[in-house]
Amino acid sequence: MSTNLARAEELYEAVNQLIRVHQFRDRDYICSHDVSVAQCYALETLVKRGPLRLQALADEMYLDKSTTSRVVDSLLRKKYVLKGLDPSDQRAVQLSLTKAGEALHQKIHHDLISEEALMLKGVPTDVVYGALTLIRQLTAAARVPLG
Repeated sequence: MSTNLARAEELYEAVNQLIRVHQFRDRDYICSHDVSVAQCYALETLVKRGPLRLQALADEMYLDKSTTSRVVDSLLRKKYVLKGLDPSDQRAVQLSLTKAGEALHQKIHHDLISEEALMLKGVPTDVVYGALTLIRQLTAAARVPLG
């Protein structure tokens, strides 16, 4: 196996393990707040992007529209999200966060960031910045369709 393929295999395994540990740890914590990981990602997307139409939210979450609709329906029932008219097109529906949705996101986000800070304790700053650069480059490359 070429050196590049061997490194790619090692990278795949390392990233895969990190994602698994992170998702399961986050899932256990997030779900203790009466929302699923997908619901939490929807809240986070609405915090970062502001009010969105359903299709735009689905696109941001890399989900199909019907799955996103189910996620949003549960957030509507829990009163974390509101449906309103899109100011740019009165025929379209726009989704936004309620105060309760914003507060829940802030609580979950604060606690998860505090955990991340503990994991970084003792890691040299240059290593952290190097890892951030690599992760951002990999994320950008992953967004480009293969082939």
